[in-house]
Amino acid sequence: MQLQNVAGYVLLLLAVVVLAFTLYAFVHAAMQRPDAYTAAGKLTKPVWLLILGGAGAFGALTSLAGVSVFAIAIAAVATGIYLVDVRPKILEIQGKSR
Repeated sequence: MQLQNVAGYVLLLLAVVVLAFTLYAFVHAAMQRPDAYTAAGKLTKPVWLLILGGAGAFGALTSLAGVSVFAIAIAAVATGIYLVDVRPKILEIQGKSR
C-alpha cells in the first residue's frame, strides 16, 4: 500500500514539473516575434501557442481529476519539441542565441 502512495507522489511531482516547463514554454512563445517562427521554418506563433496552451490545459485538468500519465506525456512531448527544436531556432533568428 505504501508503494502506491509513493508512486502517486512521484507522478504528481512529475506533473507539476512538466506543467511548470509547459508554462515557461508558453510564456516564451508568446513573447517572441511572429515573423521569427516563419523565418525559422517552424509552425506559426498562434499554432505553437495553441499547442502549448492546449497541452498545458489538458495536463492541468486531468491532473486535477487524478494524475494521468497520458496527459503528462502529451504536455512533455509538446513542451520538449518547443524547447529543444523551436526555441533555439527562434533565438538564433532574432540574434539572441547563447
